[in-house]
Amino acid sequence: MYCSVEDIEKQITHETLVQLTNDNSLPEVDEAVTFEAILYSSTLIDGYLRGRYNLPLDTHLPLLRIIAIDLSIYRLYSRRLQADMPESILAQYKETIKTLDKIQKGTITLELENSQETLQNNEYLTNKNSNDRMFSHEVLNGY
Repeated sequence: MYCSVEDIEKQITHETLVQLTNDNSLPEVDEAVTFEAILYSSTLIDGYLRGRYNLPLDTHLPLLRIIAIDLSIYRLYSRRLQADMPESILAQYKETIKTLDKIQKGTITLELENSQETLQNNEYLTNKNSNDRMFSHEVLNGY
C-alpha cells in the first residue's frame, strides 16, 4: 500500500472521513471501507506502472504516496457522493490520472534507490548490443 489512513486524515478532516466511510451513523472511521479505497488506489497505481517498473515498488516514494492519497480520497467521495462530487476532488482526480499517464510514458520518472546509484556511476542499462545495429559504421560514414 502506498498510503495509510493517517495520510488520508492529513488531507481531509477526521469528521469528513467518518462521513465518507461510516454507513452506520457511528462517530468513527470504518477501517474496512478506508482500506478498500487504499487498495483501489494501490492497485490502480500498479496497473499504470506495470511494464515500466519492477513491482512491487518501495512504498515510501513520496510521489506515489501523494497519488495514492488523492486516488483514495476520490474513491471515498465517489462511494458516498457520486452524483454531487465536489469539483475540487474531481479536478484533483483528473490531474492525478494525468500524472500516472506521464509516469507510464516515462515523461516523469520515479526516483528509485538503484537509479541514483546508476547515475552516479555513469552507467546506463540497455538491452541492445552491437549486433542490433541497423547500419554499420561503414554505411554511416558514407553520409
